[in-house]
Amino acid sequence: MTAAAKVPVHIITGFLGSGKTTLIHSLIEQKPVDEKWAVLVNEFGQIGIDQAMFESRDDVVIKDLPGGCLCCQLAFVLQAALVNLLARSKPDRVIIEPSGLGHPAGLLDLLRGEAFAEVVEVRDIIATLDPRRLDDERARTHDTFQDQLAIADAVALTMLDHSTPAQRQAAQQFAETLWPPRKWIEPVANGELPLERLTGSGHSHARELAMPSEHRALSAPPSLEGSFFDFPPAKGAVQQETGAALGYTSFGLRWHPDERFDLDRLAHYLGELPSSARLKGVFHTSSGWQRINRADGALDIESSAWRQDSRLEVIIPDTLATSVPDASALAAQLKQKTLLPGD
Repeated sequence: MTAAAKVPVHIITGFLGSGKTTLIHSLIEQKPVDEKWAVLVNEFGQIGIDQAMFESRDDVVIKDLPGGCLCCQLAFVLQAALVNLLARSKPDRVIIEPSGLGHPAGLLDLLRGEAFAEVVEVRDIIATLDPRRLDDERARTHDTFQDQLAIADAVALTMLDHSTPAQRQAAQQFAETLWPPRKWIEPVANGELPLERLTGSGHSHARELAMPSEHRALSAPPSLEGSFFDFPPAKGAVQQETGAALGYTSFGLRWHPDERFDLDRLAHYLGELPSSARLKGVFHTSSGWQRINRADGALDIESSAWRQDSRLEVIIPDTLATSVPDASALAAQLKQKTLLPGD
């Protein structure tokens, strides 16, 4: 395969809740009509929410890889998924969204390794930066947060509508101090990154980074079992999944699609959880199917085409885990306070 025939691969990295999925949505909406894209989404949580965040369409293939980090536990799964996508779907372009806690070094090593070196070309790596994160010492000093920005070729400043002018200015100045200088630093209002930042990008010159010890310690024998959920739980039952790594704990819940939730009570209950809890979900509600997304306390709700099941993922730092009910208590409280009677 010639270099010209290589499939461009774009990595969009960034810390938890920094707007990666929203940015990818905006790029998909600008996609040339004659191109077919594949999007691989990795999630730290066990249930897998992000696939439900994308609308179904023929020209965009979405593959969700929940339950770990692409650079360690899921490296084998990623390789198998990418080989399958390239062979079956034959995309013109691939976008990979690592987990917000995922370290990009292992992913980059895989894509530049022998299996894919003659098949794909890694284009400019884009890191999303939520200005509010610079006020959070826990995030700002996290090795993965720092390395995601260090390895990036370009930086998109996101979540601007939730940031103050002072926070936005500080983020701009912070990004400008990164060395070597990034190819571009762009404020992205409403997650709308111009398509030419993607299609016009060049070969990534991301510098090599060593894998942090906490990621190396996570490496596990490859397994494809338990990563994907084809069938919803029985009506009246709740599937519960819990995972912990890298200083964070995730709780995942799934319900049968016929069970419905009162949207107002659901939004109120989720809004009462500590602001440090990262929430993503899709629910069958009194107002139809709705996607729910919360980062740093800001709750966004919009309609969803997902119909497979209702599901919720909660991710919280271990130091604050006791401030949020565990998976069983969370399921019980949601049933008592938000589930519609008779469903």
